[in-house]
Amino acid sequence: MSKEGVRPDLLVYLAGGKQIVVDAKVPFAAYLDAAQTEDPAAREQHLSRHARQLRTHVDQLADKTYWESFDPTPEFVVLFVPGDPFLDAALTADSGLLEHAFSRNVILATPTTLIALLRTIAHTWRQEALSQDAAKIHQLGRELYSRLGTVGAHLDRLGSQLGKAVDSFNLTVASMESRVTVTARKLHDLDVFDGDVTEVSAVDSWPRRTNLEDLSGSTGHANEAS
Repeated sequence: MSKEGVRPDLLVYLAGGKQIVVDAKVPFAAYLDAAQTEDPAAREQHLSRHARQLRTHVDQLADKTYWESFDPTPEFVVLFVPGDPFLDAALTADSGLLEHAFSRNVILATPTTLIALLRTIAHTWRQEALSQDAAKIHQLGRELYSRLGTVGAHLDRLGSQLGKAVDSFNLTVASMESRVTVTARKLHDLDVFDGDVTEVSAVDSWPRRTNLEDLSGSTGHANEAS
């Protein structure tokens, strides 16, 4: 999204929703004047003026701070110069122009370098996205590993309680067998009551343990919520 009233010459859209602001309003009047004169001294003056005009345009472009108006975009704007001779002439007259542009977050690019620049930016963004994804996967993996351990500990505690319930049940069955069922059988043998005496069987199976509780200790996050 861009702020209302900010209209760059070109927006280059890259994968992942990224975008690069490109400006192409480079002044060429002085350069054309230099090309049309045969006087060496006059040509040098025109080329010096061409370099000054380009430096002024760099400053004007930097003051617009396009990177604050478009999201997501890197904190620079590309100034497209539509021919290497235009840029070479300016750099010959002003050797510090390129460094000055960099310091103002403006990158000078020609047809020779623009595509390489955009590809480099796109590759850098892809690598950054991959690194962020890998970090997120690592974080989620640690959380899952820790929570598995916490759940395992809960399951083992539940199994232990179930085991104690099995012990209590078996003790009750034994007590019933020795104190109640014996008397019921004697009454049955006397033909006082009809029907067989109900047999209650003990439980010989225990809940199995999990191995998940060991995970919480290895991650150092045993107290995380399950």
